[in-house]
Amino acid sequence: MRIRGAVLERIGDERPYRDTRPISVVELELDDPGPTEVLVRIEAAGVCHSDLSVVDGNRVRPVPMLLGHEAAGRVERVGSEVDDLAVGQRVVMAFLPRCGECDGCRTDGRLPCTRGSASNNAGELLAGGRRLHATAPLGEGDDAVGAGDEVHHHLGVSGFATHAVVDRRSVVAVDDDVPAEVAAVLGCAVLTGGGAVLNAGRPRDGDTVVVVGLGGVGMAALITAVSLGRGPVIGVDAVPEKLARALELGAAQALSPAEALEAGLTAPVVVEAAGNARAFETAVALTGVGGTTVTVGLPAPTAEAAIKPLGLTAEARTIIGSYLGSAVPARDIPTYAQMWREGRLPVEALISARTRLEDVNEAMDALADGAAIRQVIVFDEEDDAARRAG
Repeated sequence: MRIRGAVLERIGDERPYRDTRPISVVELELDDPGPTEVLVRIEAAGVCHSDLSVVDGNRVRPVPMLLGHEAAGRVERVGSEVDDLAVGQRVVMAFLPRCGECDGCRTDGRLPCTRGSASNNAGELLAGGRRLHATAPLGEGDDAVGAGDEVHHHLGVSGFATHAVVDRRSVVAVDDDVPAEVAAVLGCAVLTGGGAVLNAGRPRDGDTVVVVGLGGVGMAALITAVSLGRGPVIGVDAVPEKLARALELGAAQALSPAEALEAGLTAPVVVEAAGNARAFETAVALTGVGGTTVTVGLPAPTAEAAIKPLGLTAEARTIIGSYLGSAVPARDIPTYAQMWREGRLPVEALISARTRLEDVNEAMDALADGAAIRQVIVFDEEDDAARRAG
């Protein structure tokens, strides 16, 4: 079928992206789903730093690539071996599928799926291969492809498009009462940030939780910690507007990194969600005796941080890496949906802007500027149906 999607043609373009336009919104051909796959009409897709990290070159991926890994939509078709999803169901995309058989899948979320990671790195789906094809030349130089050639998938999802074919293990069904925009944000921001608190940090009654970096993932960690009600929650960020938002969402305090360090603030659980070395150092410095630093940010591969190892030994402190919030999506997404349903997890508050697919380059600029918490691309079903019809 013919779809419309946002394809990254070049990595490492200079900013502003609104001028250099590394991402092109184009028509592509999408194959039918294979036996273990489903076709999903995308309703909403979040714009995340993991998308930006491919655009700016911090995460090298094969191009051209149809971006987007945080999305939700309706099932339109299922493969011959998929018997637990129905056409019309709303599903949340999970950007790391779990095969359920490898050593990583046996760790209850602590380690990523080995097969899922390999397919993601190759720009393929879990069953192998790609389902996307260019309808006109894309890319430049050695990365150029012609009409009919394959286009890479992003993290098994490629949600910046009107439709996607994904593996059954890349989606989790949610009830219709969960709006599409909320469902989309559950799939990455909440799964990652919330899991950093629930699965990795595990605060006890009375524990203070500090979150360093208040983007989409960090703010999701903050509202999850607030929802637990176990102790004060403190947000740390360099952007005053984000600090104000953290207070509105229930933080007991909101401080700049300098203010937090100068005040001698420490906490039993500190979550680092900024994805840069200085933020990691700040998070370690704010971790108290016997405490745990949970790092979920994804810095550049060349980034280096300086910490004092003696503090880890003498003060019995722990540093934990948490990829995708140490989550098992099929287990955790329904939990977060229920917390939202009960009014405990205000996921809507994470959405700082709604935008169109055509403005995806501008959305990347806003993300790089540090101004956005979570921008969501909203798809209009009627407009897309009219486009395909004529």
